[in-house]
Formats: sequence, structure tokens, C-alpha cells
Amino acid sequence: MSSEARLYTFSPDTQTKLRKFRLGTSRANNPQAVIYQIDKQSLEIAQDGDDTFTSMQELADELPDHSPRFILLSYPLTLPSGRLSVPYVLLYYLPVTCNAELRMLYAGARELMRNTAEAGRVIEITEVEDLESIEEKLGGVD
Repeated sequence: MSSEARLYTFSPDTQTKLRKFRLGTSRANNPQAVIYQIDKQSLEIAQDGDDTFTSMQELADELPDHSPRFILLSYPLTLPSGRLSVPYVLLYYLPVTCNAELRMLYAGARELMRNTAEAGRVIEITEVEDLESIEEKLGGVD
């Protein structure tokens, strides 16, 4: 067991939600995203509300200005070959204005969140405007 797994926790309910979201979005026709946060006292990683966002603008409006978040995103893309791809990624939202304590808290949990959610890769974003160009980031190598 890694040190991160001993420090941060996921409730059984959160693990079930992660699995259902991953399996339920694999054939989605629209983008789908959920926001996760870390409780500073208990160090439990949990979904921030029960909302599933289908618009990048709605998602951007919901993100805090000074606090990091993990965002699981399933985003259907049509590849240049014409084939449909639905990448499942972890967006690591780390605003430049957040304090050092929160930066360390989320940095320590990043790989654990990725592995627990079984996301394909991690894309770091520093401002909500980065969501506007997410399709380019998903289509590229990084």
C-alpha cells in the first residue's frame, strides 16, 4: 500500500460513484464531468455535490477561484480518421492563486486519484479558461 493510500481515503460510496461514472460515460455522446475535492480535516476525497456537467461553461462556472479540484472528464471526440473516441481523463485544476497548503494537499493525492478513478491520463489546468481549449489538449499527445 502506497503512502498516499494510507493518508487519503475514499468512502465505499465514492468508489462506487467513480466506477459508475467511468463505465456509464464510455459510450456517451456529450461531454460529462464531475468535480472531486479533498476534505482538509479527514483527507477524504469525495464528489463535490451530485452534479454531472455536460457543458464546459457550466463546469467552468462551478470551479472555485482559489482552490484546487480534481475533475473527471469523459469527452467524445471525432478523430481525423473519422473514428469516435471518448477519452476519460483527470483534469487537475490548480489555480495560480491557491495557497501552498492546498497545493501540497492536492499534489500528494493526484496519482492516487488518477489510479482509483482509472483515468487514462492527467491534464493540468491553471485557470477556467483552459477548459475552452480542452478538445485540443485531448486530441494532442499532451
